[in-house]
Amino acid sequence: MLESQKKNSKGIFLMLIAMASFAVGDTFVKISGSFLSPSQIMFFLISGGLIIFTLIALIKGENLIERRAYSPILLIRYCAEMLGLVAMIMGLTKVPLSVVGTVTQASPILVAAGAVIFFKEIVSAPLESIIVGFMACTCIQPGGHSLNYAVLWAVAALVAFSIRDLVTRLTPPDIPSASIATFTMIAAFPFTTAWVFFSGERFFPPGIDWFVVACMIILGSFGYLLLITSLRIGELSAIMPFRYSRIVFLLILGILVFGERPTLSMLAGSALILISGLYIMWRERVVTQGLNQ
Repeated sequence: MLESQKKNSKGIFLMLIAMASFAVGDTFVKISGSFLSPSQIMFFLISGGLIIFTLIALIKGENLIERRAYSPILLIRYCAEMLGLVAMIMGLTKVPLSVVGTVTQASPILVAAGAVIFFKEIVSAPLESIIVGFMACTCIQPGGHSLNYAVLWAVAALVAFSIRDLVTRLTPPDIPSASIATFTMIAAFPFTTAWVFFSGERFFPPGIDWFVVACMIILGSFGYLLLITSLRIGELSAIMPFRYSRIVFLLILGILVFGERPTLSMLAGSALILISGLYIMWRERVVTQGLNQ
């Protein structure tokens, strides 16, 4: 039990870093929408991620010739990843950043519930805090923006990424995270290439801000690798609530980058998220100390 608590703590830390990286990466994706189309954005993300993850895997001496890369579990994960990424990019380019962040952060409640139902994980403390975190998501509303049908892209990303996170837990533990990320990028590359080609767009259009593109690739890849690692370390029901932290990061970036003014409901929701996370850590420590006595 003590070993499980240590793994959960490490997974929570990696999840927080991953969410911060994703939030900054989302900001650059939003900015890149001013000079790139959704298909071009995905092409750069997948191509850049493929190069980065392949180099990491090779440097670490990982075996990229793996027959299990075509196993049903990983194939499902590839499809969920591609669908989620397409939906996320479409949402970021068509819907305000705060709206996308709010909708997609309902993912922890779906994943945690799935972990309990399908994996039979025992939730000691996180159940109450997951509920509080989900309520916080409903409290945070983008001031001055009315929802439209484009927000369904964010809903689609929510569902797809939740499936991806659940399936990640079932991947063979002896396959390194960098290898799984590389396999995913390889699987997505033909799709994103075809999307650009059949859209009649250029792969490298003029007027590209390479700094923005590089930042969204590096941050997205870094966060993605940490996300996979965190999900494979500990219990999903303990780690997933900390995905709510992404909302806090997005609120801060919205103020600093886009000059957004958070409403009272946004601040209240953010406070509930922080309280929820602190409660989980406190409760897990109490449980651990009780078992050691």
